[in-house]
Amino acid sequence: MPNTAAELTERASRFLDRAEHLLERLESGLPSQPATPDWAAHSAFRWRRQGRQGWIEAIAQPQRMEIGRLDGIEAQKQQLLRNTAQFVAGHPANNVLLTGARGTGKSSLVKAMLPLFSGHGLRIIEVDKSQLADLADITPLLAGQPWRFILFCDDLGFDHDDNGYMALKVALDGSLAATPDNVLIYATSNRRHLMPEFLADNQSGPTRGAEVHPNETVEEKTSLSDRFGLWLSFWPFDQDTYLACVGQWVDAFGLGALDADTVRREALQWAQMRGTRSGRSAWQFVRDLAGRTRLTATGTAPE
Repeated sequence: MPNTAAELTERASRFLDRAEHLLERLESGLPSQPATPDWAAHSAFRWRRQGRQGWIEAIAQPQRMEIGRLDGIEAQKQQLLRNTAQFVAGHPANNVLLTGARGTGKSSLVKAMLPLFSGHGLRIIEVDKSQLADLADITPLLAGQPWRFILFCDDLGFDHDDNGYMALKVALDGSLAATPDNVLIYATSNRRHLMPEFLADNQSGPTRGAEVHPNETVEEKTSLSDRFGLWLSFWPFDQDTYLACVGQWVDAFGLGALDADTVRREALQWAQMRGTRSGRSAWQFVRDLAGRTRLTATGTAPE
């Protein structure tokens, strides 16, 4: 037991040295503080989360989608272009819900806004549907910035107990805190009402275990999509629209010299095999066609 001031000072000094060394080891194991996004150097971003920490991360090589390559959705193009132009110019604009058949260009159309408007201050931040509960943390980071931000939520769909459902409702217009004027939400989904609906929702008459006021359940399911000011619907392609889309991608891949009848026949066979005619299946077919054609041209195709 130390009994002098010198011994007490020495003991305290050793304790502080050990504590400082322990803190250094702990700090070295903590994740580094994410850098502030460089809004001027990048136009596309994503929201990332690790543990309790979330941050906005730049996408170094965003997918560049040319709007002229998207066929069969002219009306949807014009409406989304108009809404985005209003927003970028600082005028009132609506949150947008793009719904309908798979592979018809919903996500591609949103991505096509970036090359058109990034030079005018538009920035797109992709938010995964599993991280929608973070929307309340994201929007304050964007408030007051001179840029215009679209929060892009792709392929939405919710279960009854999904926390992201309520978070998105609040982010759209259900909170006491106003959403910043420089932020909109663009979302895509294969379901217009975003939540599963059941035959029991439309059945009349009492059923054991059923709700006393089932109409309120139906209202709850439709209320989320109602909070989007602009709805854009996408329909399955007919054959002519599908083939026109194939033609666009044939030109894009430089395959115009191929026999048109052969390309048409193979494109229809591809769609039949996939069970769908869509812009996505047209793009996938032409990618396959381009790969096969170039492999044969180089003489490296297997015998």
